[in-house]
Order: sequence, then C-alpha cells, then structure tokens
Amino acid sequence: MKAFFGRLFLRLIGWRPVGDAPTSGCVIVCAPHTSNIDYLLMIAVSWVNHMNLSFLGKASLFKPPLGWVMRATGGVPVDRTSPQGLVGQLADEFAANPDLRLAIPAEGTRSRAEHWKSGFYRIAQAADVPIVLAFVDRATKTSGFGPIFMPSGDLAADMDIAREFYSDKVGWKHEQFGPIRLREEGELPD
Repeated sequence: MKAFFGRLFLRLIGWRPVGDAPTSGCVIVCAPHTSNIDYLLMIAVSWVNHMNLSFLGKASLFKPPLGWVMRATGGVPVDRTSPQGLVGQLADEFAANPDLRLAIPAEGTRSRAEHWKSGFYRIAQAADVPIVLAFVDRATKTSGFGPIFMPSGDLAADMDIAREFYSDKVGWKHEQFGPIRLREEGELPD
C-alpha cells in the first residue's frame, strides 16, 4: 500500500525515483536539504522501494499522545541528556536493529549552512555500517540513492565522494545549499 502511495505522490508532482535502495542497515545522508518537500520526496522514494526509513526525533516527541505516530512513521527517539551522547545511542540502536536505515540531513537545517554536521559520519563509524548518499535533484526531477561506501577514517577522501556526487544536484531552494564540507576538515579551497 505504501509503495502505491509513494508512486502516486511522485507521479502527481512529476518526479521519479532512481538508484538502488540500500538493502541492509546504513546511515543515509539526505542532501540537498533545502525544503520540507525533500522529506516528502525521500519518504515517497523509500516507500516505492519497500524500505522502512527511520529518522531522528527528540525523546519528548515520543510521549503520549503522539508518540505512537512518531514510532509508526520511523522515528527513533534521541535523549539529548544521555551521557553516552547521540553517537553512542545510535550505535546501540544499530546493534539492536542491524537493518536500521537511518536518514540524516547532514546539513542539519534547511537554511544555508557553511558546514555539514559530522554526526552521520561518526554514527556510521561507531555502528560499523555503510553511508548511503541519497538526493533530491530539482533539475532532473529525480530523487533516490547514489553511492554506498564504508567510512574509511580518511575524512577528506570520504567527503570527496560526497562532494563529487552532489556537485550537480540542485536542491528545491538551491541558493540555500551550502558547501559540502565538515567543520573537522577545516577550510577547503572552493
């Protein structure tokens, strides 16, 4: 049923899914993330691919009365006060659910950001799962999945994979798509 609604939504707005969806546990980087429409496109693409997509939400959102809705739609509660931190919590979540496919907008915001958040990378390393680059591209009206790679520990080399892949992707509000770099990389030449 979800696949039907996913296809219907994409057809109605004139978009199409592309790429091969991940078949096992991974961290999915979603970019460019410049609009709430990006979220709807990724949900539709995941449904078309019969994939359960998970996302993060603060723990308070998982309490009654709407907590069940958050869990039913793929939400993973995050306790921001936990001493082990977000990376540790999510590594534990992957250990408990090895098929978890966790979507993270690396920019951390729909507004322009000068750096991506490194959480997606650190979570994939700690959980020993691959990183999947997912995208929306308004220029081609496509959304889907691209390269899959294991974090090597060579941050710049791994981020070069992302920079190359996203170099021609156009976000919904493309002027809000900032540089593809992590603060930990320092300043890179444009």
